[in-house]
Amino acid sequence: MLEPKVSEPQALCASDELLERGDAVVFDVMLWREPARAFALRFDGKVVCYLNRCAHVPTEMDWQPGKFLDEDKRWIICSIHGAVYEPSNGRCAGGPCRGDGLQVVDVYEQNGQVFWIPNPDVQPVVF
Repeated sequence: MLEPKVSEPQALCASDELLERGDAVVFDVMLWREPARAFALRFDGKVVCYLNRCAHVPTEMDWQPGKFLDEDKRWIICSIHGAVYEPSNGRCAGGPCRGDGLQVVDVYEQNGQVFWIPNPDVQPVVF
């Protein structure tokens, strides 16, 4: 029997935990019923969230936990392959990802809290 899909928003963190162009909040998800990670960060005032998987080769990208931005805090960069992504939309901006992009996880802020929204592919971890 298949487990039911969760579609209710999931609390992620307090809004003030995501500093502008700072470290990301990394969290566990189920991607196609397999363990994976996602991350949320604040860029140009907006919270964005993606799966922690390079579009070039599906490996985690942070060079240290929560560290996704380059030295100038302009790009999300894969520490393994050097693929570069636009933080505002996850599109590949250079390197071996060649026009692909990061998989978006929908997020929103409400009353000082950040929430992420499960979808058919990305679900919360259920214990």
